[in-house]
Amino acid sequence: MATVGVKALRVIQIGQEVTPGTECDATTVWRGTGTIEDKGVPQLADEDVGYLLGTDRTYISRYEAALTLEQEATFEQFPIVLDSCIDTVAGVKDGAGTGYVYTYALPTTAAAAIKTRTIEGGDNIQAEIMLYSFCTGFKLSGKGGEAWKLSSDWRGRDVNTTTYTAAVARPTVNVMNFNQSTLAIDAIGGTAGATVKSDTLLAAELTVKDFRHAVEAGNGNLYFAFDKVSPDKSAIELKITFEYDATSVAEKAACKAQTPRILRVKTVGTAFGTPGTAYTYRTMFFDLYGVWLKFDKIGEENGNDIVTGTFSAHYNTTAASAGQFVVVPELSALP
Repeated sequence: MATVGVKALRVIQIGQEVTPGTECDATTVWRGTGTIEDKGVPQLADEDVGYLLGTDRTYISRYEAALTLEQEATFEQFPIVLDSCIDTVAGVKDGAGTGYVYTYALPTTAAAAIKTRTIEGGDNIQAEIMLYSFCTGFKLSGKGGEAWKLSSDWRGRDVNTTTYTAAVARPTVNVMNFNQSTLAIDAIGGTAGATVKSDTLLAAELTVKDFRHAVEAGNGNLYFAFDKVSPDKSAIELKITFEYDATSVAEKAACKAQTPRILRVKTVGTAFGTPGTAYTYRTMFFDLYGVWLKFDKIGEENGNDIVTGTFSAHYNTTAASAGQFVVVPELSALP
């Protein structure tokens, strides 16, 4: 019997490049799913040369690789996405504890640098590789009774066949559960996370779209030259589904008045081996400064009235910030 590809034998391995586009060995396995797509497809030449079906003259004008990574979001691997999309930062040890704090501030007046990755993907038949891989945007979504889901879109320079880096260990990861999340809403000038709104957060969907782009330029190669941050003004949106209660009524009023708000969504996980000064548990939270764009009409879920609002993150002059992501895993450095 011929050897065939088996889905269960797919693997995605990731390594952090020292120089963007220069291949490196993989150092970790992605605890999720995804397959690499070769987008450098041939083009048929447009010509009138006396044949009804044209000729088979083709050309390739550019190379490109794409990959969508999916997983139940984890404290250990969400930072890889942030590191290749928002900013690259070092983890700061939390006192004598075993946790490390990674803080990713949203850029305001200057672009932040990121780390690119070499990504290997495939199955038992063939491995493929994409270099200069970076995350163009991602979605973090969750609802009651489930884990947060993370979907991130990656772009690379090209797709080629390879052999997997050998003996890469599968990391231990800890899932972010939505039920261990809280929502805090505060007025501008207040402290992010100070006012927790209990028993009203039913679902959330954070979208960071088209945040980074590849720049095509004449540099002697068919692949892109470099990446840059160039989001549009609605690049970061958060949809919150509320119980229809006093909190959602107040936020609908803030939307109508276009009163800026500070939103913090925070999730905690399992305890660290040694508690730190600020964190006892694995933690992820994001702070967004901005305004509500709209609230949908009242809906229902199992006979329960609900309402969904769409919040747009922007720079606030009073707070001198647009927001941040903070993740606290038990990792001294990112792979």
